[in-house]
Amino acid sequence: MTAVDTEILVDVWRRLLADPHTSWELFEHGTCVVLTAPDGDLAAQATGILREFGPVHAGSPAGDFGVIDPKDVEGWVVTGHHGDVLTYVGPAEPRDPSQLAVGLHGRTKRHADATAPNVVHVEDNRS
Repeated sequence: MTAVDTEILVDVWRRLLADPHTSWELFEHGTCVVLTAPDGDLAAQATGILREFGPVHAGSPAGDFGVIDPKDVEGWVVTGHHGDVLTYVGPAEPRDPSQLAVGLHGRTKRHADATAPNVVHVEDNRS
């Protein structure tokens, strides 16, 4: 992922996460971990959450997903079994824009971020 892609993703997540006081981490493939109780090393905290709740395990809640079509941002947000682990899928990414295709694509991106986590941005908004 290039720096331009990271900058675009950071801008997208800043628009999607309405509360400017929210701390969050962005991973290489577009997964964002929102930290509701940020503490210590935020990158380590987010990576721990993603390693636990990001990998896909078919037939379990870890394989489930939902698709949100946000009003203010093109593309979709794919949710999983942890409410604070979200993955952005851009409008040009899936060849098929159906909810199923978008959800599977986002789930695949989340799995990639969880199994080889690479933090590309830390948004530390602790007071």
